[in-house]
Amino acid sequence: MKSSAGLLLFRRRRHALDVLLVHPGGPIWAKRDAGAWSIPKGEPDADEEPLAAARREFAEERGTPVDGHFIPLTPVRQPGGKTVYAFALEADFDIGTIVSNTFTMEWPPRSGRQQSFPEIDRAEWFALDIARQKILPGQAPLLDELTRLV
Repeated sequence: MKSSAGLLLFRRRRHALDVLLVHPGGPIWAKRDAGAWSIPKGEPDADEEPLAAARREFAEERGTPVDGHFIPLTPVRQPGGKTVYAFALEADFDIGTIVSNTFTMEWPPRSGRQQSFPEIDRAEWFALDIARQKILPGQAPLLDELTRLV
């Protein structure tokens, strides 16, 4: 079964929580906003533990490793069947430092042309109420659990 692992970064601002979400790149997601954002995540390598995968993926996107007290969250199953293992971490950093890997796909459809696109095209800090509107519905329970835990 397919799985991915990621970090739900949060920071405290004026007695409230902000969370870091990323927007998927590519033409399919270009005009989507509400219900399109995700925690930064990726697929684990063979025999890689979810926390190690989440830390590796984030380090690849940020350019440097992230450390701290990782809080395991209850895995969620997305509508497509993929299980997402997430770990909350209190941290703050400049979203301008995010660097994305790329993927290749045929675009436009049935054109026979392969084009390269960023896996994520932007990252943003959101207050929890806004994040609930932005995040993929299958990942929304992660925000609810974070609220209960912190």
